[in-house]
Amino acid sequence: MIRHLWHPISLKMLQLIKKWHVAHKAEHPCEYQLLDWVLILWLMAWVGWLPAFALEAEWLLPLCLLGMTLPNVYIGWRVEAHNQQRLRCDWINQLE
Repeated sequence: MIRHLWHPISLKMLQLIKKWHVAHKAEHPCEYQLLDWVLILWLMAWVGWLPAFALEAEWLLPLCLLGMTLPNVYIGWRVEAHNQQRLRCDWINQLE
């Protein structure tokens, strides 16, 4: 199931999606907040993996790995839901 949800995304695409969310913040406040949380957790994972490794907190490493993949999985989930017409995704054209 996760194989279908994975959508490889570059930083440029992520920036375009974020710019769209900022421009449409008033129209889609929940979607804006959700993307912010995804990006916060992603950044925390990238910053936190080295201290977790250095402090031998092995239990944190899988959480960091999950956080590092969070934007790809989130965007893949949104694209999949849009393609199945379960959820409208206005920023989908930013991925092209």
